[in-house]
Amino acid sequence: MRQKMAGLWLVIGMSLFVGILMWLPFVFRIVLPLWEIDFSAGAESLWSNYDGPNYIIVAKSWYDSETIRQTFSNPLPLEYYPAHLPFYPATIAILNLVLPGPWAMLVSTLVGSVLAGGVFYWFAADVLGAKKAKILALVFLILPARWLVVKSIGSPEPWFIAFVLLSLWFYRREKILWAAIFGALAQWTKSPAVLLFVAYVIDLAVRHWRKPPVHIKQLLPIVAKYWGLILMPISGLLLFYFYQLRTGDFWAYFHSGDNFHLFLPPFSIFAPKGQVWVGDYWLEEIIFLWLIFGVGVVRLFKEKMRTEAIFGLVFWIATLMVAHRDISRYILPIAPLVLLGYNKLILKKEVLAVISVIAFGVVLYSWNFILNNTMPIPDWSAYL
Repeated sequence: MRQKMAGLWLVIGMSLFVGILMWLPFVFRIVLPLWEIDFSAGAESLWSNYDGPNYIIVAKSWYDSETIRQTFSNPLPLEYYPAHLPFYPATIAILNLVLPGPWAMLVSTLVGSVLAGGVFYWFAADVLGAKKAKILALVFLILPARWLVVKSIGSPEPWFIAFVLLSLWFYRREKILWAAIFGALAQWTKSPAVLLFVAYVIDLAVRHWRKPPVHIKQLLPIVAKYWGLILMPISGLLLFYFYQLRTGDFWAYFHSGDNFHLFLPPFSIFAPKGQVWVGDYWLEEIIFLWLIFGVGVVRLFKEKMRTEAIFGLVFWIATLMVAHRDISRYILPIAPLVLLGYNKLILKKEVLAVISVIAFGVVLYSWNFILNNTMPIPDWSAYL
């Protein structure tokens, strides 16, 4: 246990270090002449990254259309804001009591990313042991590269990943009520959490398919053990009721406009049919993303992590129907599971050596992405 706790503190410390390191060039307006990267725009580049400012707007308005209209000059349609679920804005609102809104947003992301890294380490330590888990968690600090981006800006993904991992960890330990509670929190953070409930249902079906309950006496023990999972879909209904109270529309999330990018048949991203979020035909890297993530998820079955493999597979299949250029962000929630699937490969010395070589490249990619993925916000006074 002492070795496990020492590893946890190392991962927490390194998560904080990497998060703050990513901010420093923006805070001090540094210029990297060799790579011609200019941070002179300052911390506003961090603040204005998509979709961070929208979450600040939610945190200050709680979806009230009149407040948004009168306070903010954002050109987005007013019905779009329920696409941003309330848990992450709630953390911003709490931190905004002591910090300006943009920094409250960034600190919330940092806290979520530290939690996600710590939970991933603890989860991996249960499966692989503390030594291997520590190395894998340190790799998770920078890979996938898109992960380093989203945990450096305003985004709910770190909290979402933390809650998903916590739910899976408790489910693995047969603590079903806690698994459901963290699954419900995930549901209030990002909508794909519904796939976690789907995975649990499939897992239960797989457990009992050879001897399915045929009468009530056989069914009752299963219901008694797993009844807590119903909290997850109930939390979704409560979320819609919350929207009813705040917007007058129970289905506000589904009426949020150009927010849904799921299309049938699968692979519609390669036949965009005018869908504006795809952009062009230079999409080859998406094939590699699906290949790498898909193989990693399937390998979880060999690692005897069936529930995690089922969730990863359900999530992966769902991304095949996404017609959006940013597949790397859509698929990000299963990245820690993919790392677990590839653990034997990643822990090889030659692979760790390659990761060490490209680490600075990942940082440069992330800084460059952040500098260019910004919303035009001329006046920050309403966001403070």
